[in-house]
Amino acid sequence: MCQLLGMNCNTPTDICFSFEGFSLRGGRTDDHCDGWGIAFFEGKGCRIFLDAKASVHSPVADLVRRYPIHSTHVIAHIRKATQGDIALQNCHPFQRELWGRYWVFAHNGNLPDFNPANMGFYKAVGDTDSEKAFCIILETLRQRFPEGKPPLKELYSTLSKVTAEIAAQGVFNYLLSDGEHLFAYCSTKLSYIVRQAPFAAAHLIDQDMTVDFRELTSPSDRVAIIATTPLTDNEVWTILEPGQLLVFQDGLPIMSVDRCN
Repeated sequence: MCQLLGMNCNTPTDICFSFEGFSLRGGRTDDHCDGWGIAFFEGKGCRIFLDAKASVHSPVADLVRRYPIHSTHVIAHIRKATQGDIALQNCHPFQRELWGRYWVFAHNGNLPDFNPANMGFYKAVGDTDSEKAFCIILETLRQRFPEGKPPLKELYSTLSKVTAEIAAQGVFNYLLSDGEHLFAYCSTKLSYIVRQAPFAAAHLIDQDMTVDFRELTSPSDRVAIIATTPLTDNEVWTILEPGQLLVFQDGLPIMSVDRCN
């Protein structure tokens, strides 16, 4: 299946270190070779890079590794196709507008019998189950809150319900963000780490590379990294439970349910 990577932090930060290891899973240290993508929120704008090539062979991925884009919300994905052709329109993350903001979504898993008859206002451009699920999530939110984005607790409650309905169809790990909050749902496999003072050095699993964050951060910085599996081998990662939905803000998980049902 695919691999997910997310970042949420309290001050704009680059994701170069984490992406260096993560991107190697797209054809070198793992066999996710069917495309990749990454989205960076910058204010209300969103900068997205997509490529149907494996990330280890993609010149666009080389650009991202070398270009320190600073953002408080990042979602990345490397694809191992289960549904849909290997094509640009099927690369995650997907992007749509809701309530005057961009929303970005990436999915790891497979929903083998997920063929909603009516997705409402939103239409899938490609032919993946993932994009259809994203359309259903946004349509559910749009219909439930037609006047605009509700308070977080109400949004979270509705998102939990539609997530449980979709997750009943198969494996549905995902990351979702509108640039204000980052939602992470674990169907089978997802983990995260929060880096904050006192900072230390971190060593990648997929490459012999170490960064000492004490040299790159200030004492007030806080960064949450979310990944399908841990990216480093000398830090303690938190493994999410199946059915757990977290929402991150300013580099911390601020809301959680242990199980969407």
